[in-house]
Amino acid sequence: MPLLDKVRPRIAGITAMLQQSLEGLLIEGLQTSNVDMIRHCLRTYATIDKTRDAEALVGQVLVKPYMDEVIVEQYVKSSPSGLQNMYGKLLEFVPHHCRLLREVTGGAISSDKADIVPGYDFLVNSVWPEIVKGLEERISSLFNPGNPDAFYEKYAITMDFVRKFERQCGSQASVRRLRAHASYQSFHNKWNLPVYFQLRKHQVSRTFAFLMLLLSSCGSPMCWSDGGCFFVAAGSPFLLRVSNTLWGGLLQCWAQGVYMPPLAHRFWKLTLQLLSRYATFLTEVLNKVPPSDVSKDPVKPLPSSASSTSSRTSQEDTGSETGGPTALSTKHMVFIMADLDRLQEKIPELSDMIRQKLELIGFSNFTIVSESLADSKTSLSGCAPMLNRRVTHHLGERCFSYLKSASEVPRLYRRTNKEVPTKASAYMDNALRPLLQLRSDYTDVLKASILQEWLRITLCDCTQRYYETISDVLSSVKKMEESLKRLKQARKTAVSNSTGASSGPSDDSKIRLQLALDVEYLGEQIQNMGLQTSDITLFSSLLELVQGARDIVPSELPAP
Repeated sequence: MPLLDKVRPRIAGITAMLQQSLEGLLIEGLQTSNVDMIRHCLRTYATIDKTRDAEALVGQVLVKPYMDEVIVEQYVKSSPSGLQNMYGKLLEFVPHHCRLLREVTGGAISSDKADIVPGYDFLVNSVWPEIVKGLEERISSLFNPGNPDAFYEKYAITMDFVRKFERQCGSQASVRRLRAHASYQSFHNKWNLPVYFQLRKHQVSRTFAFLMLLLSSCGSPMCWSDGGCFFVAAGSPFLLRVSNTLWGGLLQCWAQGVYMPPLAHRFWKLTLQLLSRYATFLTEVLNKVPPSDVSKDPVKPLPSSASSTSSRTSQEDTGSETGGPTALSTKHMVFIMADLDRLQEKIPELSDMIRQKLELIGFSNFTIVSESLADSKTSLSGCAPMLNRRVTHHLGERCFSYLKSASEVPRLYRRTNKEVPTKASAYMDNALRPLLQLRSDYTDVLKASILQEWLRITLCDCTQRYYETISDVLSSVKKMEESLKRLKQARKTAVSNSTGASSGPSDDSKIRLQLALDVEYLGEQIQNMGLQTSDITLFSSLLELVQGARDIVPSELPAP
């Protein structure tokens, strides 16, 4: 209406005069602690819709001078607990200087409900903005993430201060208003958490990635030696440095002093990435790193006496095989399997740790977490079959490099006039030494079930190949025996008649008996390893194959 246009300047002038008077009265009431004057001023501010002006006035007159005095960077740097002491002084401001305002506006427990003046929240709109402004302007180093440890400490102390300040708000509605306030949001955005996470991620994954690169490329022979970076010192839950570094990185992701609740999703992703990268690393190592080349080591002929000790010594499982120091020896593969097994056992421990951290931030869908860790565990388990094949193949080659010496047995007895054999050949001890050494050296390292399965698979493979070798030998012996019989029948001369048949068992009988003793000895050693001969494929057929050697005429056998 035209009348409003005429009176609006007058209304504005009256409002300005009234507001100026109210400001003076409110300041006087605060200085003299006059509750009635404060209540009267605040009601008048509300009547003319100037509550925000009253809150701004309190912020400038009452809050700002105190903050300027307390929020000082030199005070923070004066002692290790300087930041915490400063926050303590800031928290003291509310009960010491805002008591009357909180009682009048209903922000205190002791407020009289009948006399409260609604519509005001001085902690949210007066105190908090001045605190944030003081921190951002006068302590800018507070938000610098350059030093992750110092940043974490400052962030943890500050968030503890924020939680204590929220408890002073007095009601959940006031806390919600505080968290929705623009200064609250800007204050939290000042903390560069993504940069902090990148620094922590670099710390966690740097050494781990370097070890994986070094070991998978095998650039240095020292990588695979006891003094290199492959093995760790005693007392570690793991045997390989790369595994120990992985576990340390997983624990660090959720450790006190590193983990931050706002970054839970990022640390969770890093956890899965580390487990996945470790599984990929094992696959790469098993595919790229050459096994110890046993086949290059020539098989020496048996000594003149089958019962004497073999001059050939077994190779040690310390990476010194002819495959070179960069090859995977039995020891390396045993340690990989042991760490792989221990890591899978520790995943539930990691799951419990993550669960405790996520519960504190209100996360409840732990099925997703459990399923994701189960997938990681499955991924790690997928490396086991490949590793099992590498180990059993490696052991099988080492064992059979001696077992194939059975083809040399006929040469030891044919036309040599040796005595009847009474014990197994020396090559049998050499052939079984890698398996016995595996069982004795690594009983405390690997689970018995894994060791027994490796022994069983290796023995099954060796027995099958040994069966073929023995079969060929016996077939050759039989052909030679038949050929000699035909030759004797054709040469019925006087010399042969006068010489007569040689007494005692024939050379062919000795050969068969020696092979039978070797197979029986193999069966005894299988049982000594904790296995049953029935568990070894073709062993019963092998035993039947050589059992005919026991059918020697009693008179041919040597006296006991």
